Amino acid sequence: MGNNKRLEWLDALRGFTMIMVVAYHVAQMCYGINLKTSASMPFVVLFRMPLFFFVSGFLAWKPEMLWTPVRLGMAVWKKVKIQMIPTLVFLCVCIVVRHPHFWETLVDTLHRPTKSGYWFTWALLVMFIVYYLFDYITRPTPRPLPVREGSGHSEQPDSQGKVVSTPLPTREGQGGGSGVPHWSIWLLWAVSLVLYEMTYLPKVFTWPKSEFMQWSSLIMVVQYLHFFLFGNIVHRYWHRVERLMDTRWFFILMVVVAFFATADTLKWHTLRFAWTNLPRTVSMYSLMMIIVMTFRHYEQALSKQTRIGRALQYIGIRTLDIYLLHFILMPKVPQVGIWFNANRPNIVLEQTATIAMALLVIAACCLVSHVLRVSPVLKKYLFGRGTKKANPEP
Repeated sequence: MGNNKRLEWLDALRGFTMIMVVAYHVAQMCYGINLKTSASMPFVVLFRMPLFFFVSGFLAWKPEMLWTPVRLGMAVWKKVKIQMIPTLVFLCVCIVVRHPHFWETLVDTLHRPTKSGYWFTWALLVMFIVYYLFDYITRPTPRPLPVREGSGHSEQPDSQGKVVSTPLPTREGQGGGSGVPHWSIWLLWAVSLVLYEMTYLPKVFTWPKSEFMQWSSLIMVVQYLHFFLFGNIVHRYWHRVERLMDTRWFFILMVVVAFFATADTLKWHTLRFAWTNLPRTVSMYSLMMIIVMTFRHYEQALSKQTRIGRALQYIGIRTLDIYLLHFILMPKVPQVGIWFNANRPNIVLEQTATIAMALLVIAACCLVSHVLRVSPVLKKYLFGRGTKKANPEP
């Protein structure tokens, strides 16, 4: 992610993912479309949230970061302020607007793992804390670079923990994180993937169904942490991943794998017992990679020089605002859902109807966000600091 073009297509990808998230909620909460009879919802759910956490993990990897206990505490506290305070505020507002009994609904909501839709920021916060602690423990302390005779310069961390670049060349294994043991992140990813698969074996492993896992929403963390870590791994090996993506066969392979895995997940159901969730997992990863590769391939068309690029990137840098507000601003149109549930149309018609409403809801969220940002206090405490960097990724 060393250039603006890549950042632009990544912001566009976040914007696309946000549209798909709102569209899914429109179908479910606004129209009342039945998940079992829906033509698009079972398919969209395979990649919408995995993409969110993939991008978050991708952006979490900062090779130049030099951790200290103070910087670790500051990073965690910053995430807590950005993601917990706004979530609690907008959750309460949503309950006031949509439910007649505040305290009963609030208690009931807090005991549910999905928190009426507001589980995402909490789960993402936990993932960042887990990752920060992991990165702090596993990243070796960098050795200072020797000062070249006559230059009087060397790499030094600034107040934010980032290395200040100098003309002096760095040596392999020194400086801001080049000596990080990459195998450890692979191990953490493998453990998180095994824990995720355990959630689909309730007869063997009962802990995913425990009251603590449900009430704390840690079950949601377990279900999506491996996507966060996978995005982090992809960023660490980005140049190699790019070469792999540019080969002739990789995209075709992903399409073939995605087709058969998705078909088995949604239609065939050939595997049973402990293997039931394997095709679903494969379909999620392959669909996610197909979308990432597509956005990267069309990065020129998704730049700020194009209208669609500007629109998607704008949504991409306002994901926190939109996510927190859209539950409050979604209308109720059950008549549409009644028709869809009775007629079972194709995926194109259903997705068009949900995306059209989603874009209207997103526009309303952006408008309300602009109004609230007039106040510097609300701008800071409801939406981070009101800058691109303040939004949780995504």
